[in-house]
Amino acid sequence: MSTASTSPSATLSQPSSSAGALGVRLSGVGRTFDSKVVLRDVDLDIAAGEIVALIGASGCGKSTLLRQISGLDQPSTGRITIDGSPVAGIDLRCSVGFQEPRLLPWRSLEHNTELGLPRGTAKGEGRERVRELLRLVGLGHASGLRPRQVSGGMAQRASLARALARRPGVLVLDEPFGALDALTRLQMQDLLLDVHSAEPTTIILVTHDVDEALYLADRVVLLGADPQAPADGATIRSITVVPGARPRDRGDATLAHLRVELLDGLGVSAHHSS
Repeated sequence: MSTASTSPSATLSQPSSSAGALGVRLSGVGRTFDSKVVLRDVDLDIAAGEIVALIGASGCGKSTLLRQISGLDQPSTGRITIDGSPVAGIDLRCSVGFQEPRLLPWRSLEHNTELGLPRGTAKGEGRERVRELLRLVGLGHASGLRPRQVSGGMAQRASLARALARRPGVLVLDEPFGALDALTRLQMQDLLLDVHSAEPTTIILVTHDVDEALYLADRVVLLGADPQAPADGATIRSITVVPGARPRDRGDATLAHLRVELLDGLGVSAHHSS
């Protein structure tokens, strides 16, 4: 397998463990706010069960793209489909996770997780689903605690459980570990891979951490504007296929080589990035 590709059409075959996960296709997607072009001509096929990381400079449209995939925003041009059906408005096939846990402070972790259940879920079924998810993210012992009584990492685990409550076909995560300390961040990365194995879904992740992208993702998508025409908006500059099965060795020499390439694509010197 080639370890890197600059072709925006580069895809992986559908993973065998992707039951319940859904594929996503972006065709000619662009977004303009008033007269400002943020995104243009984004073409990307994401296989069911794949983990894709989006990286790029601040303000290049990564979060905007996530909002369009989930239906929180609509593209100005182009089309987005999930499992072959168009995204039109907020799409219940998607769940969204943010950098902040966004838990309701007056509710316990268990009751915050319940908020993610599909409307009409039977009480007993919902209670069991919540217990199952809290055990999965290591919070079975803390289900009755409120957000102020737990650490930031525990709150983020609860947020992840809430996002998974309705068994989404697509999980979009906007810098979900960006506010955590370094050790907790590494632990949350491992947890996300455990959750992905236990609860197969397609994951599209925005991160500013190149090492995180290489550790988690099947492919890393670099968004950016043409330096010669920045007003034209950002598009896909490259797609890097990450070799090796997860969980990967963080010290693998191949990943170190790809890290240098991605940092170069971001305009950052690898010698000053640590």
